[in-house]
Amino acid sequence: MDNVKWFDDVAVGDTVTVTRTITEADAALYIAATGDFGPVHVDAEYAGTTRFGERIAPGIMVGAMATSVLTSQLLGPLGVSIEDTFRFRGPVRYGDTISVEVRISGKIDEKRVVEWTATGMNQRGETVLEVQAIAKFPRRPPEVSTPST
Repeated sequence: MDNVKWFDDVAVGDTVTVTRTITEADAALYIAATGDFGPVHVDAEYAGTTRFGERIAPGIMVGAMATSVLTSQLLGPLGVSIEDTFRFRGPVRYGDTISVEVRISGKIDEKRVVEWTATGMNQRGETVLEVQAIAKFPRRPPEVSTPST
């Protein structure tokens, strides 16, 4: 496994930021995979009657930017999410460029738990996403040595 990190390898304050432009193709793949055919995401006529005035990207798809950077870069593949709270603060329109900053905000040693937060902002500097979450690490097997300090 690449990018393997154990609980001891992660520090409070570790931060990664990822930026991505949200496309209709992203949404089409997400919607096809999940069956989330909410009309505000796929029906231009319906979406035009909502407070958004146009179709918007599925919020949880945008939230997945935070969880993906968490496992691919910040925590590595061993940490398992056990609690996630997403707050969708504003709409993400197709074509918006979203920057999501993911930060380790706390650790509970006796439980091997990492608390993390994320904030997503669009290209206009508007906050569109806030995440508070907890990930838990497995015990380090005895045959895997602890990093020397």
